[in-house]
Formats: sequence, C-alpha cells, structure tokens
Amino acid sequence: TGSHHMQVFWLPGMMGNLQIGFPFSWLVEDQRWAPRNSLFIRDPHMVITQENWNMNCIRCHTTGPQPKPNKAEQRFDSQIADLGISCEACHGPGQNHVDRQFRLGKLPEAARRQALKSEPLAIVQLTDLDHTRSTQVCGSCHGMKWFDKSEDWTAHGFSYRPGDDLAKTTPIIQPTQLDKQPWLKPVLEKNPDILDDFFWPDGHIRVTGREYNGLLESPCHQRGAMSCLSCHSMHKSDPNDQLARGMRSNQACLQCHEDMADDITSHTRHAANSAGSNCYNCHMPHTSYGLLKAIRGHTIESPDVATTLKTGRPNACNLCHLDKTLDWTAEHLAKRTGKPKVEVPPIHQNTAASAVWLLNGDAGQRALAAWHMGWEPAMIASGSGWQSPLLADTLTDPYSAVRYIAHKALVKQPGFLAYKYDFVADEAKRLAKQKEAMGVWLREQRIKIPLSAGPVLLNAQGVRDVDRVQTLIRNRDNRPMRLRE
Repeated sequence: TGSHHMQVFWLPGMMGNLQIGFPFSWLVEDQRWAPRNSLFIRDPHMVITQENWNMNCIRCHTTGPQPKPNKAEQRFDSQIADLGISCEACHGPGQNHVDRQFRLGKLPEAARRQALKSEPLAIVQLTDLDHTRSTQVCGSCHGMKWFDKSEDWTAHGFSYRPGDDLAKTTPIIQPTQLDKQPWLKPVLEKNPDILDDFFWPDGHIRVTGREYNGLLESPCHQRGAMSCLSCHSMHKSDPNDQLARGMRSNQACLQCHEDMADDITSHTRHAANSAGSNCYNCHMPHTSYGLLKAIRGHTIESPDVATTLKTGRPNACNLCHLDKTLDWTAEHLAKRTGKPKVEVPPIHQNTAASAVWLLNGDAGQRALAAWHMGWEPAMIASGSGWQSPLLADTLTDPYSAVRYIAHKALVKQPGFLAYKYDFVADEAKRLAKQKEAMGVWLREQRIKIPLSAGPVLLNAQGVRDVDRVQTLIRNRDNRPMRLRE
C-alpha cells in the first residue's frame, strides 16, 4: 500500500486471504526501512493490535472492495475488482463503455470518427457532474465516512457509484453538523474522544487523506462552485499532489477572484512575488498532518488568533513568521481588519508561537511546528539558525514521528547538512546525538540572531534562556495522541 512516500507491506494471515501488516515500512526518500509503528503519531505506550488490510485499507486502496469476513469459519474471502485505484473507482462501472469502444472499433474509419464525437461515452465523466457530485466522487475515499450497517458493505461492497449522491448511502462525519447527524450520537456516547483522532476541536479535519472534510467546511464550496477539479487533475498532473497545470500558483484562486489579479498586494500586504502573496500560504496553510509531514488544510479560511487560541490549530501568519508571538499576529490582524485586538495569555505575549507549539504543544502541534522550521518560505521570512537548539530539544521527543520531522528540519539549518541521526535509535544514542547537535549549534558562526531574540528563547548574544525552555517542556501537553491519517 502506498508508493510515492511510504510503502506498507502485507503478509498472508493464514485465515482465508487475510492480510496482516508487515512490521516494517519502506521510506522512499530516505531509502531505508523503519518500524511501521514509528511512522505515525501514535502514543508510544499504546499496544498496537494486528493491522488488518481486509477491513481497513481495502476500502480506499482498491477498486470494488468486498471484505467478506466469515465469522463462523474465522476467515476472510475478500474480493476486489482491482488492486489499486483503477478507472472504475472514479468513473463507475465500465462495461457499457468497453462495449461501446469495441462496437465503434468495428466501424469504418469515417463512421468511427463521427461516432466517437457524437455518441455518449457511456461512463461517468466528473467534468459532466456539478461541483457537489464531482467532489463526492473524491470524497467517497478522501473523507471521514460513516458506514451504515444497513448497507452491509462488508459482504457486498459499497452501493455508492460515481455520480450518485454520496450522502444517501455513505454520509460524511462532520463534527460541525452533529445536530444533523443523529446516527453519530450513540458512537460518541461510547467513545467520546474518538473524533480527536481526526479533527481539531472546532471540527476541522487535522489528518491527511480526508481533504473532502476540509472542502465541505469551505465557503468557496458551500456558497460557490469550488470542487476538487477546480485545482486537481488526475490525468494531467504530477502524481505528487496531482495539481492541474498552473494550479501551483495564485491562478488557482484568481480563476474565481479575478478582481484581485491586477493588484494582489493590496489584498495580501506582502511583496507580490513573496510567499506572503501566495494565496495558498494564507488561506490553506499546512495544518493537517500525515506521511511524516505537514499537509495543506483544505478548508479555505483566513488567519484568526481567536481560532488558534480556541482550537490549538496554528494560524498561517505564525507558521511563516516563526519568530513572532501570537500577540504580534493579533496586533497586526487588528490593524488590518479594524476589529478589536484579541487578547492572548502571557505565554503568547513573550514567546514565539512556533516555540510554544514545538516544546509545549500536543504531539500533532509539535510535528507541524517542527516541519515548518524546515519549510523554506518560513526560513526566508524568519531567518535560520535560531531554530537549531529548539529542534535539537525535539530530537528526544517521546513520539518517533516528531523526532523524524525535527531531524529533517534540523539538517536544513546552517552547519547541519552532514548531521546524522536515527530517529528510532535507543534513548541513550538519541541523547548523545542531541548533545552533539547542541555542540554544532554553538560552533556555528553563521547563525543570525533575530532582531527580537527573546521570543525564540535566546538573548541578544544568542545565549539560550534555559529556564524558559525547560518550563515549556516540563508543562508540555503529554496527553496520549493517535492521529489516524
């Protein structure tokens, strides 16, 4: 399962065609094996049960899945149409289309050409659907689905077909709409914390692979005609991100917001060619987690300090201006919008928000903060080098995935290009490498101390405020987490 970033493997489970998880995964970029459980935000003390492909991965990583568990015989007789995402996953049943092609192929050349132009394709084309139905095709996999027991999908597969109304058979779980989803109430009564594995406290999705949930909360989709196809293309794109041609730029937004095209800086208040004038960076910041990195959230929103304080979800301003406090952002947004300044707690008045999230936040926040410390636009806006000791602190984080991301960001800092570190080494080795990293930072002469060093826990000479660092770590949000990407 997987191909571009991480490859997960399966072994026969000796119960019919049951497939169970191989305990190691292959990291494509790193060209190395790593324990599978170390590659996710999971409580390191949690006992991991045997992972079952037939009831989980089969749902979205195959076409036409039918798990077919046989409880009486304790076995699986799973069936699929294709091991992968093939044509029918998005275009629906293809037999009529195939028959059409064979029939037209027997016609004389001129007649065949005419028929190809005039006769319907006899298959669902997403471009022929409205923005709601076309997006539901993607959402059937890229959404947090509710599996209605009456559908009996494990025996016969999902009844949804591309072009249908997904909400009628497989509704999407939306914590923002709980009053309209009574079928979710008994589940939450039994397990009130289950949504925390997927969503921020305000109901916005925080894990990758569920982008449809984000889009559903976006005004551009609710009140406009934005769909997945507004930016993505399955057949005319790079397999990574699958963005259509030209959609990596502001053109993605300007195709609707045409009035901003001639004077983008009056809206962004940033230089025209800077990262601050990139629509994505302000309105789709990297606030989802998955695949050992931060992923752009797919809810179109604007930076809001009150939301950050309420939910813990980092805002776009502080994910780029890593050396600034939340109070700094509140002041700038108040000046820009004319609204009263949001009052922030003392910790956010004198400490950079990124440092708070990295040292004091929950495991998901720490992963996002660490990733952004190696994100080029943020390093351009905030400088580099001062992040090194903070990232070194994170090399001993209890969550292996956070350690991995911290190392990736650390090697982008001055002096660390050749720094080696194994995120799954034993604790003694990790502590030794952390000490080595601190030594590299102290020896590095190219470090640029921010004009206001206090927020990043340094003084004007670049000496660390160890007491503040240790206080943040000591009071870290250590509640067990499992982000189910």
